[in-house]
Amino acid sequence: MEYTIVLEPAEEGGYTARCLELPAAISEGDTRKEAIENIKEAIELVLEVTEEQAKVFGEITKVEIASA
Repeated sequence: MEYTIVLEPAEEGGYTARCLELPAAISEGDTRKEAIENIKEAIELVLEVTEEQAKVFGEITKVEIASA
């Protein structure tokens, strides 16, 4: 699955990475490459936590949204 990320230079140096589809997935790195690797890990962790929470709170269902 592909996710859209935004890489922004950080004021103190390095980069901040955010996932547009998963707002809870935010990371950083000293280089672009490191920030990208770190955001991948953050996305995986958010997905794991979301899945675990869904199991606790109720039924898991997928829906399809048509793009504009």
